[in-house]
Amino acid sequence: MGLTQACSVNKTAAEQMDKLVIYQVFTRLFGNESNVNIKDGSHSQNGCGTMAAFTPKALEEIRELGTTHIWYTGIIEHATQTDYSAFGISRDHHAVVKGKAGSAYAIKDYYDVDPDLATSVPNRMKEFEALVERTHDARLKIIIDFVPNHVARQYHSDACPDGVEDLGAADDTTLHFSPQNNFYYFPGEALHADFDLQQDEAAPYTEQPARATGNDVFSSYARHDDWYETVKLNYGVDYTGGRTTHFDPVPSTWQKMLDILLFWAGKGVDGFRCDMAEMVPAEFWGWAIPQVKANYPNVIFIAEIYGTDAYRRYIDEGRFDYLYDKVGLYDTLRAVTCGTANAEAITSCWQAVDDIRPHMLSFLENHDEQRIASDFFAGNAEKAHAAMIVAATFSTGPVMIYFGQELGERGMDDEGFSGRDGRTTIFDYWTVSSINRWRNADLFNNRKLTPEEVDNRQFYASLLNLCASDSVIQYGEFYDLMYVNPPSEHFNPHKQYAYLRHYDRSTMLIVVNFDDHPVSVDVNIPQHAFKLYRMNSRQKIRAINMLNGEAVATSFTYTKPSHVDVPANSGVILKVKTR
Repeated sequence: MGLTQACSVNKTAAEQMDKLVIYQVFTRLFGNESNVNIKDGSHSQNGCGTMAAFTPKALEEIRELGTTHIWYTGIIEHATQTDYSAFGISRDHHAVVKGKAGSAYAIKDYYDVDPDLATSVPNRMKEFEALVERTHDARLKIIIDFVPNHVARQYHSDACPDGVEDLGAADDTTLHFSPQNNFYYFPGEALHADFDLQQDEAAPYTEQPARATGNDVFSSYARHDDWYETVKLNYGVDYTGGRTTHFDPVPSTWQKMLDILLFWAGKGVDGFRCDMAEMVPAEFWGWAIPQVKANYPNVIFIAEIYGTDAYRRYIDEGRFDYLYDKVGLYDTLRAVTCGTANAEAITSCWQAVDDIRPHMLSFLENHDEQRIASDFFAGNAEKAHAAMIVAATFSTGPVMIYFGQELGERGMDDEGFSGRDGRTTIFDYWTVSSINRWRNADLFNNRKLTPEEVDNRQFYASLLNLCASDSVIQYGEFYDLMYVNPPSEHFNPHKQYAYLRHYDRSTMLIVVNFDDHPVSVDVNIPQHAFKLYRMNSRQKIRAINMLNGEAVATSFTYTKPSHVDVPANSGVILKVKTR
């Protein structure tokens, strides 16, 4: 088997930086302590968490999990059914808002903080600035969402800086497409839909002329399963005119979006997770990101992207730092965990992106995906420990978890618009039980957590702190051992996966077991690996299992297999001084 099938060597050494460990949190849910949880309940009924919930102690606990960055999801003001008109914020028509709370991805004002998150609505921006300061004091960096492809149907900025022209303010609505329009129009046509555009309001929602809907629906008709609450932004691509591009002169939307990025970077934001980045031309990103970094060199950009054929374009031309590894590592690890794919399939994940692997961000949960412990995924948080070890240690790229994942949150509530789908709602006001009990466990001392939740959090803390602190995981090269470990009495490639990580004079042998039973395996390490990394071959060693600190006696040589005992649905990370 060829070298490219066995070994991956990072080709971007000049780009090496400490491995990012990202903790995504849905901000309005984190601090909600009401526990009322009426299905489809309003803000006044179910309550809402605020930025104040992120106290120094809470941030310290998140940092001690091994976190380097916290992604505050839902910071920028979005459409909602809650009435904030008393504070000068225009009301949103209920027909074009999903759920009582609304989606954080239907942005209503790019220059404002969501009022739900404030203890004092008039002071919401000051409260955000204080959150930035507290977070940095906790030695964490801040990521927020940048939603560039679409906005709420009733978008209007009442907080934009003086002299900033609002989106759509200068559009020629008699034209379906103009490079200098911010939206796509259907002159002479009103918006119509396959659902009720009145929705308990005194008058129906009207839009004349209709605009294209956010999920690239270029017609005046919106369906209930579309992103009907949003309208598509125009970056100079004529989608109904052969997808021709009109980027010179620079489209109006480009400049407005750059100004928004610079605004939030100026507030101390350290990074942007860019929603559905591939629905926006790579040329825009290649134009905007360098300009942001010219002013704020350390700001990072993460692309939510699913088209594998576009990966390299959005790195090379789009200048993104990191891309979602969803259609690849996530899908494969989920399938292996659920028993619908073999562990050896993981090899194809790195082979597909080997030249860009340091740019790939791995995860097993986020706000879009079903919870591991839900009935729709593994049904048990511990069943995915093996997959999480791979996701975290597979490369030098970032690893991310979603708040509550470390506690085994099940996501099986029937919250309202979201429904019982194995996800934690992004549309409703709700209290997340596991997070609420953890936050209120007598200053985080675990007294209100179950033993299983405590154990799960300890597993994540051990693994993520290793990622954040150990140079082998942060910078090391990757060597796949599956090609020298075919099916045998002591190794089952359908259920076990083995690889090396090597840096400087240390090597980690990582073996994970996707079986429901513990196994004793013999792992072959080829002579090629010893030559490549100039490792000493030894018949007897005492390695340290980095997940629990225990010493393990085995061999580390190409002349005989390394014998390793691996727990069920978990793994071992054996660190060896090899030179």
